[in-house]
Amino acid sequence: MTNQEYIQHYLEYIKYEKRLSPLTVKNYHRDIELLLEILPQTTLGELSIDNIRRSVSTLHSRGLNGKSLSRMISAWRGLFDFLNQRFHFTHNPTLGIRAPKDKKQLPQTLSIDQTMKLVTINDTSFLGIRDHAIIELFYSSGLRLSELINLKVQDINFGDETVNVFGKGGKSRIVPVGKHAINAIQKWLALRNTIKNINEKYSPLFLSKTGTCLSARAIQYRLKIWAIKQGIPENIHPHLLRHSFATHVLQSSQDLRAVQELLGHANISTTQIYTHLDFQHLSKIYDQSHPRAKKK
Repeated sequence: MTNQEYIQHYLEYIKYEKRLSPLTVKNYHRDIELLLEILPQTTLGELSIDNIRRSVSTLHSRGLNGKSLSRMISAWRGLFDFLNQRFHFTHNPTLGIRAPKDKKQLPQTLSIDQTMKLVTINDTSFLGIRDHAIIELFYSSGLRLSELINLKVQDINFGDETVNVFGKGGKSRIVPVGKHAINAIQKWLALRNTIKNINEKYSPLFLSKTGTCLSARAIQYRLKIWAIKQGIPENIHPHLLRHSFATHVLQSSQDLRAVQELLGHANISTTQIYTHLDFQHLSKIYDQSHPRAKKK
């Protein structure tokens, strides 16, 4: 079989047997195609550990960071594991290969004052009411962009003031929704009901004026528009609101486990980055407040 035939079998396996999401399948396919682009004259069965090392080095020289390279190596490793099991390939050339480590960078966050400025939207237009609800929900519940896009109306429980979220790996979690976000969503739903020809069974919570689904790019664009309108110079994006949500909750509660549950992190080590952010906040307060820390 050709390389492409082997890859097609693998993509069908992870889609139908492993039941990975369409986005994950698409990303794996892209990562595998990138490997073949670097080694165009090589068949999968001929690849060696040296080929993989050179490929990683090539991609790193193109500017890919350690996180992206780790994801790619994982995709390649999964492919060769599959080929060994299903097609009796004799080795996995990715074993023992690790991506170069990046310098750990802390995520950017908004201050509480900046966040309050962003969410204080007094615009009664269709886009103003809808976008206000989107921004309030992002900050209120710390949702990922994909999680917000896939929300249905029935996922909001107004009685309990919670939202049922389907996150990474198909895992669901229930997250509290603040009163400001609840009020903004209720205003949006009243307006949403005026949109014609909505299929309520399959239709997402947030829609365009014509009743079509919002893309990730459209929501990202609308956040940037509101940052400009509200006079916030930072590069506003959905994950920045998620980082800000986590940091502000941790600063107030000091409960790392609770933040882990709210964010839907499988491993608490992922959440621990916010303890570093919290320490930065404490260090800043110390430098501003302690007599022996103040510069003369």
